[in-house]
Amino acid sequence: MDYSKIKLVVSDMDGTLLNSKHEVSPQFLKIFKALQEQDIKFAVASGRQYYSLRERMDEIKDELIYIAENGAIVMQHEQELHVVPMQTEVVHELIQEVRKLENKYLILCGREQAYIESTASEFMEPFLNHYEKYKVVDDLMEVKDDLFLKFTICDLSGAEKNSLPYLKHFEDRLQVKLSGEIWIDFNHKEAQKGNALIAVQEQMNIKKEETVAFGDYLNDLELFEHSGYSYAMQNAHKEVKAVATHHAGSNDELGVEKVLEELLDGLKAAKEQSI
Repeated sequence: MDYSKIKLVVSDMDGTLLNSKHEVSPQFLKIFKALQEQDIKFAVASGRQYYSLRERMDEIKDELIYIAENGAIVMQHEQELHVVPMQTEVVHELIQEVRKLENKYLILCGREQAYIESTASEFMEPFLNHYEKYKVVDDLMEVKDDLFLKFTICDLSGAEKNSLPYLKHFEDRLQVKLSGEIWIDFNHKEAQKGNALIAVQEQMNIKKEETVAFGDYLNDLELFEHSGYSYAMQNAHKEVKAVATHHAGSNDELGVEKVLEELLDGLKAAKEQSI
């Protein structure tokens, strides 16, 4: 890595920057401050909603760039930089189709909050790990007066094998992404992490070769396409490992932090050599 070129670091959250307990390490907070001192910007890119990301990154919440809802929205300093909502008609079609499947939980992700119908305990535990602001409604089809950024299925029996085969036909019109073992996300065709990253790069005059990305699941692949350096976590999906330019340790081994420490050490060494 040419350390002197790096201007932007972008990282997925679950399975990447967060450990298995969905926590940010104290070590990362120190590294983040050191990156700021080097004028390196940091973006978190996640399938999570914006409000959940702010809550999870509380200590530095006003200093980050947020690529949320798989790239459907980008926020910085509580200002909207980029948004790509879904069409209501397609959302309703999805709801009707998923209701034909058994034992699946539905989440409609709006700009203002998320909407759910079920509060079953087996669903609420993983749901509350990813959503901070939400409303329980009788019927998702009746939700109005909000922009729909994402539609998500929670399949506790395993999303890739049990739900995805029945819904792949939506790929002609939507982004259909496995974002975890139990999650399938549906977004507008143009709403994905890669396009959101491009929007950030263009607004901040940052090039692909000046960007480092970290990820672990299939909704991170587009991040890698637009980053000069891409790191797949040790715990990453095999397809993510196959396309990454580099590998990092697991999310429970501080994989992201160790790479960023190398980056900071490299910058320090480069400066010392130039003196």
